[in-house]
Amino acid sequence: MMADSCMRTLVEAIHSTPTQAVLYVSGGASQALGWLMSVPGASNTVLEAVVPYSRLSMVQLLGKVPAQSASLQTAEDMALLAYNRALKLSKPGCPALGVGFTGALASSQPKRGDHRFHLSTRTSERLVVSTVTLSKGLRTREQEDFISSQFLLKAVASACMASNNFVPDLTESEIPVELGWQFNEDQELEQLISGQVSFKVYPFSSDLVKAERKIILSGSFNPLHDGHLNLLEVATRICSGGYPCFELSAVNADKPPLTVSEIKDRVKQFKNVGKTVIISNQPYFYKKAELFPGSAFVIGADTAARLINPKYYRNDYQNMLETLIGCKNTGCIFLVGGRNVDGVFKVLDDFEIPEELKDMFISIPAEEFRMDISSTEIRKSRGV
Repeated sequence: MMADSCMRTLVEAIHSTPTQAVLYVSGGASQALGWLMSVPGASNTVLEAVVPYSRLSMVQLLGKVPAQSASLQTAEDMALLAYNRALKLSKPGCPALGVGFTGALASSQPKRGDHRFHLSTRTSERLVVSTVTLSKGLRTREQEDFISSQFLLKAVASACMASNNFVPDLTESEIPVELGWQFNEDQELEQLISGQVSFKVYPFSSDLVKAERKIILSGSFNPLHDGHLNLLEVATRICSGGYPCFELSAVNADKPPLTVSEIKDRVKQFKNVGKTVIISNQPYFYKKAELFPGSAFVIGADTAARLINPKYYRNDYQNMLETLIGCKNTGCIFLVGGRNVDGVFKVLDDFEIPEELKDMFISIPAEEFRMDISSTEIRKSRGV
């Protein structure tokens, strides 16, 4: 059972927010996971909770050997990984939160060093790190776990911006050391370009669609035009129940990355028409499929032709097949609209799709959508 009504009230406040979280917890605060799960509404908040308790488990999670498992840096690294994981798993439009906790609490063998724990929370706009050194010998292991669990829940509530005035049961000498950094939009985009953060969502759409599947139209959108808007609208009707959004990769396969100012200029186009856009750092569809599992990607026939062309897979048909089967295994599909290819209007049926992939490609009927304009032609007409 939960310790008291104050904790339950705190958890209820967390669950009432739209924030969705991934938690990586090691070496303490285990009771917090139970408290979060035991109050109705947990599925609103908790996307995933992982306890990398063994050394090898921690190394595998971090992708490196930490200098020290119970450290502020490790907690921060865990929180960033958790945040990127939360981005992948969260519902469209819901704020994502990553939580990293690592502790060195009382154990069966007396510790030479301090009993302490480190905590980090990461959202799109803010990073907070905290360290608490506990009074050695004052509490049992279970009691130290209880205190660290209280502290973790308090930090989660703060990151979710849930109203709370809860105070963990620390003594006067156990003063948390806390540091926080606020990120502006430019810094968020710089983190994305560098690969630190997977993607950033601009939820400009007013549609409150509670759907897990994203319907994504990717492109450079230089400029965004009516063809893009109409294509996504038609695809959304065909793939009912999804959340429509555009996706722009800041990183290009064969060009320099977009600058922060270029990204912001293109984002303004979507704000002006009230459409959600995601900025990612993955130019390839097989990587986009990993970032947005279960999504429906809206593409033109010209893109479909490139996707199944072994030329783009080192002229290796088997490599092409394995790559696209990997996309299929993430639950992704491709909705294909007709497009002019080398001066001829082509639809999905004009291409020979490998048998293993046929159910991953769905045709958008030409009578429902036909796009004869392109961003390139618009730029040429403008003399750009």
